[in-house]
Amino acid sequence: MQKEALIKKAEGKIPRHIAIIMDGNGRWAKKRMMPRSYGHKMGMERMIGLMERAFELGVEYITVYALSTENLKRPKEELDGLFNLFRNHFKQYFGRVCERGVRLRAIGDISLLPEDLQQILHEAEESTLQYEGKGINVAVCYGARDELVRAVNIAVEKGEKVDENGLSALLYTSGQPDPDLIIRTGKEVRLSNFLLYQAAYAELYFSEKMFPDFSDKELDRAILWFSKRTRRFGKTDEQL
Repeated sequence: MQKEALIKKAEGKIPRHIAIIMDGNGRWAKKRMMPRSYGHKMGMERMIGLMERAFELGVEYITVYALSTENLKRPKEELDGLFNLFRNHFKQYFGRVCERGVRLRAIGDISLLPEDLQQILHEAEESTLQYEGKGINVAVCYGARDELVRAVNIAVEKGEKVDENGLSALLYTSGQPDPDLIIRTGKEVRLSNFLLYQAAYAELYFSEKMFPDFSDKELDRAILWFSKRTRRFGKTDEQL
């Protein structure tokens, strides 16, 4: 669907912030008798395409769940494949999106990554610091419970008592709007320790598509679905 037609059909209700749980890369590859690393590569390519489409439609922030703390328990062979994917393609793929004026932020405990990958992420963040208004969060070695514990410990170390705004300011996504729409592919219907605090009022969209098959048209469907939701935030229909 053309950009203008979709925005019109959605009545301009485009989510400011979309978060994506990119599930199913390995199963997608296995079904095709290919190694899981191939599925992750195709998933990264699809992720970049979705980002380009989302920003074209007016989305301002995108958070992608690239590697959870739990994923670090996966076989060494698969992790090495993921790490090599970052080494060989991260700058190329994300540079394509960030050159449009998009700031990149790595969220999670990236100290758990090999040092060269930490450097790649730090350099990518620094090269986009000048950009404002659009952002990509790459959740790497990320877990929402770890994020909350980290935030609480920072507050304790400062001797501060925090309210909701204060706690939000201590999260990795500080200064950004909470996600309006969270998309999960791969048939699973759970958040899997992803943005638990920020997801309080997000609309949750679950797709049976494996992530490499989640096309731009599927993203358009998710956004149209979102546009039909009534977001009350605790109010009644009459108050809206």
